[in-house]
Amino acid sequence: MKSSKVEAAINQQINEELASAHTYLAMAGVADRLGLPGFCNWFKMQYREELAHADKFFNFLLERDGEVQLAAIPKPEVKNPTPLGLFEDALAHEQHVSECIFKLKDLARAESDHATDVFLEWFITEQVEEEANTRAVIDQLRMVEGNKNGLFLIDRELAGRQPESGE
Repeated sequence: MKSSKVEAAINQQINEELASAHTYLAMAGVADRLGLPGFCNWFKMQYREELAHADKFFNFLLERDGEVQLAAIPKPEVKNPTPLGLFEDALAHEQHVSECIFKLKDLARAESDHATDVFLEWFITEQVEEEANTRAVIDQLRMVEGNKNGLFLIDRELAGRQPESGE
């Protein structure tokens, strides 16, 4: 790895992705307890995506002859265990991850690490999609607020989410 600063930041991002997976798995558990198997499925898909993201960073670091240094993952907190609250927390979490990736991209540019700069483009596109998808569910939940039939339909829709190709 050309830059020790970039290497440290990628290691931090691996940890962010693993912590994200942990957070989504906790949210899946809450959704299951709420009797919302579709929500549980959606959060489990997010869990798997975050693990795949961590793996991409892990492999990239190894390909660049970097040293992987994993850190402890903090216990996730589910602050608002309601259907809308879970998705609002998920959006805030995705926005945090986006900021982490933006900072990593800025660092790669500052360190003239062109390979990392290009590598991060995929993640930026992914984060835009993640935030938009989460926002779409929030919008639906707000439309049906207090309507159990509407919640039931959203849950059925979320139950149909399948892993994306390449994950």
